[in-house]
Amino acid sequence: MPTPQHDGGRVPTRLDGRATWLVSRAYARSSGLLGSGFETHGQGLRSYHYRLLAALEEWGPASQADLGRKTGIDRSDVTAALTDLESHHLIERSVDPAHKRRKIVTITADGVQRLLELDKVIDGVQDEFLAPLTPAQRRQLITLLSRLINPQH
Repeated sequence: MPTPQHDGGRVPTRLDGRATWLVSRAYARSSGLLGSGFETHGQGLRSYHYRLLAALEEWGPASQADLGRKTGIDRSDVTAALTDLESHHLIERSVDPAHKRRKIVTITADGVQRLLELDKVIDGVQDEFLAPLTPAQRRQLITLLSRLINPQH
């Protein structure tokens, strides 16, 4: 197998064909594409904002702590990201009547609209990232990556 080219240079033979190396390079490429897509079209938002909006839209109102746990975003990062989203009027935070110290987060109508706009950014990034693959290869890659991420299923 020929040595793959990455980042304008050759890869040492030791790394050739190592799944962990290839996944890390694929992650770096996808992360760069996402960053660029959000910088160009995200109007100040990033992929973690998208993740929070998507969670709220799909799962409904939630506490800040639950959002962090369910989305895998660190608690302090969730607070900062929610402050950003609130400043754009994309979410609202209110005191939980049952637990006065807990805040419940709800997506706003503007937040749902922005999420739909960001879906288009994400779709474009997916298309660019997966462009070298056929539709069948794309489905296969998604299936295999899903199995690696969640080996119990």
